[in-house]
Amino acid sequence: MLMAYSWMLPQQAWAEGINQANTAWVLTSTALVLFMTIPGLSLFYGGLVRSKNVLSVLMQCFAITCLVSLLWLVGVYSFVFTDGGSWQQFLGGGSKIFLPDMNTQNVIGDIPETVFFMFQMTFAIITPALIVGAFAERMKFSAMLWFSGLWLIVVYMPICHWIWGNGWLAAMGAKDFAGGIVIHVNAGVASLVAALVLGRRKGFPTVAMPPHNMTMVVTGAGMLWFGWFGFNGGSALKADGSAGMAIAVTHIAAAAGALTWMTIEWLRFSKPSVLGIVTGMVAGLGTITPASGFVGPIGGLVIGIVAGAVCFYATQFVKRRLKIDDSLDVFPVHGVGGCVGSILTGVFAAESFGGLGLNGVTIAEQVGVQALAVLVTAAWSALFSYVLLKLIDAFIGLRVSEDEEQQGLDIVLHEETGYHNL
Repeated sequence: MLMAYSWMLPQQAWAEGINQANTAWVLTSTALVLFMTIPGLSLFYGGLVRSKNVLSVLMQCFAITCLVSLLWLVGVYSFVFTDGGSWQQFLGGGSKIFLPDMNTQNVIGDIPETVFFMFQMTFAIITPALIVGAFAERMKFSAMLWFSGLWLIVVYMPICHWIWGNGWLAAMGAKDFAGGIVIHVNAGVASLVAALVLGRRKGFPTVAMPPHNMTMVVTGAGMLWFGWFGFNGGSALKADGSAGMAIAVTHIAAAAGALTWMTIEWLRFSKPSVLGIVTGMVAGLGTITPASGFVGPIGGLVIGIVAGAVCFYATQFVKRRLKIDDSLDVFPVHGVGGCVGSILTGVFAAESFGGLGLNGVTIAEQVGVQALAVLVTAAWSALFSYVLLKLIDAFIGLRVSEDEEQQGLDIVLHEETGYHNL
């Protein structure tokens, strides 16, 4: 039926080697993943902070989207996904800086390279945006821009190449279908370091700092769940059964994580909270991400349940026992969830647990590779996040003053307010 209308389509759509179904699915997934950051993550984080800081969070996510997009064009894409020659194990090459030879005929697999370029860009965008939740309500806007841009180059770029650019971790057999290591472990560890380097917000932990707009939080959470289908399903780069399975296990894990977190909270505090169920959902999504293309429904269910429980107790431990002010719980949800999901990928990818197989290695061997990838990523992210934060602090300062923090970042940094009646 489509061929009957082929005269209406641009000629390049029929270029040899381009699969239209796969292209359409990755195009859709690209939009879904961008939707996760703006507006999904923006609203989720914006609702969680106090009303005097809501615009600052929205602004940070929006500005990161713009900044990372241009850095991706300038050279980050090239150094992640091209052949680095003698440096290939550690970093790609510069042949795609500013995309000099990009055209409508270039393909990656059987989709246009422009589509692959854009899809991977949306992953690069959301990773530093996740870190915003750790330093919300107290970092200077200028410091945030410098940190996000430099972090993308120094931390995200090499780690992404090691795993997705056929670097040394990929050669060892590390499995990370959609970013459990590259994104969640990476951003989660950086968030913990940022929270420690910046220090606590004024009043934490004795002053209550509840979310100012739970309606906004739930709206953003729903957008994240919706967009995550492109995040995980799109990473198959095909419109086939692997994409369908990735979406299925993603949904199962999200639901299991949400209900597990809700149940634990209900038993412990006598009432289930809206904040708890949506946070459990995010934990389930982040934890299933590395495994989503390798496991079956049972794996998705178990990983979701484990995510809800482990991330709940990790959040309680970081906030209540350690009293670390990771403002919006990025490390205990994304960092811990990414670690757990990446390790469990080595277990539930096995055919004996309904997975797609381990390519001739044992569960113990795959778990060992997964653990190494997690440890290396965590170490690299922690070290260079710390160095970047200290350098930025030395040159321009990281934090606003106590008086500015008390007044709120919306007025102090942007001369605007989210709500004119407040």
